[in-house]
Amino acid sequence: MNNSNDNILYLSQKEVKLACKEVDSVAVIREVLHLHGIGETILPDEAYLSWKNSHGEAVRSLNMPGYVGGSLNIAGTKIINGNINNPKRGLPRASGLTMLYDDLSVRIVCLMEGAQISSLRTASVTALAVDVLKGRNIHTLAVIGAGILAKAHIELLVQRIPELRSIRIYDLDVERIHALESELAPFLGEYEVAMRLSSSAEEAIRDAQLIVPTTTTTTGYIQYEWLQRGSILVNVSLDDALPEVVLKADLAVVDDWHLVKSDPRRLLGRMYRQGQIVGPDDVIEHHTGEAPRRIDAQLGEIVAGKKSGRRSLDDIVYVNPFGLAIEDVAMAAHVYQSALKLDLGIWLSR
Repeated sequence: MNNSNDNILYLSQKEVKLACKEVDSVAVIREVLHLHGIGETILPDEAYLSWKNSHGEAVRSLNMPGYVGGSLNIAGTKIINGNINNPKRGLPRASGLTMLYDDLSVRIVCLMEGAQISSLRTASVTALAVDVLKGRNIHTLAVIGAGILAKAHIELLVQRIPELRSIRIYDLDVERIHALESELAPFLGEYEVAMRLSSSAEEAIRDAQLIVPTTTTTTGYIQYEWLQRGSILVNVSLDDALPEVVLKADLAVVDDWHLVKSDPRRLLGRMYRQGQIVGPDDVIEHHTGEAPRRIDAQLGEIVAGKKSGRRSLDDIVYVNPFGLAIEDVAMAAHVYQSALKLDLGIWLSR
């Protein structure tokens, strides 16, 4: 392969998947969130572009740059575009590219398909949250939604939670569940984990010690009373929980408070604007009514030992992983090194 400075390495989704097999994704996420927790990353606001396509559908494009220090010392950006109507056309809801920059010249050195890394790092953040916030044994996992993110979570969590025996899954489209069941059957059989279709989100959630919503909804529906004592809700798709869950949870954790509060479209950003919540280190001014609920910590602060996590086995834990560009950049850096080692990809002339 020609890897001179005059070329850019391109990695397709298939090649990214092959390279990912060489990467301990949860260890990478732990490393980057630790660096984030001690201030060795740079994470600007994401650029959010939304418009209507020729069919009048709401579509969007996000550009999310980031720098990761420590031993990685690398910067890059993730571009992710989405249309919630894409699955009706047989297309993924979201797709994108991740770019890495040369440390010295800052020219682009690698361009790779972004969706594989995005889904894997999302599942890996959930797995890390379980590692650092787990209380009682997790025998049942509830997954709401049966798409790509659901599959990524199931594949990773089944391997990492040895006591897991049951997955309760719910989706508005039952055929999606059947397709996912069929695809995962050999894998789940190997780990002796049963997947059961639930008749409602409530039914799935009430049975579970770990709940992972992977939907596209913008309307909350998860009620606090559905949650077992000691359970963990990792609100991956961000809007599934009702405000009461955030307000009543014993522990509320985000990945980056600044990004969370800056987004007016998502649950926590809306709650912040309504004066219902404040950040881990915000000063609470005098209130005549009920004081706002304080978000307890950023996940990286818990990983770095700067903030405490679960206080008791009975704590209900709410985790809001906004999704950070530094995670994609760190994952992409490891994928890039694996691809070079495995001789993967195509070199493109500048």
